[in-house]
Amino acid sequence: QVQLVESGGGSVQAGGSLRLSCAASAYIYMHYCMGWFRQAPGKEREEVARTSLSGDTRYPDSVKGRFNISKDNAKNTWYLQMNSLKPEDTAMYYCAVSITPCYRAQWSWGQGTQVTVSS
Repeated sequence: QVQLVESGGGSVQAGGSLRLSCAASAYIYMHYCMGWFRQAPGKEREEVARTSLSGDTRYPDSVKGRFNISKDNAKNTWYLQMNSLKPEDTAMYYCAVSITPCYRAQWSWGQGTQVTVSS
């Protein structure tokens, strides 16, 4: 079971940027799908970005054009660059990885990092 450690969360004003990092204990090139999710209090966990082994990416409309997922296989790390942050982006953010393809992902989760955006 791969271990994941997120970092980079914090507090920022609306319009600001943050970059989250997810460091994996195993070689990420062996994993088919990597993603970022978030969960706000009282809401369900939602996916905000994913990238496949081939480098294809997917974002929901709520973050498209503002968030960008990238990965560094040499560092076993992937990132979520978040720009033009809004108060509604406030949530606990989790990275996740799957050894199965994205379309049938079976996620392993990190512990989460808090992002708070103030207006």
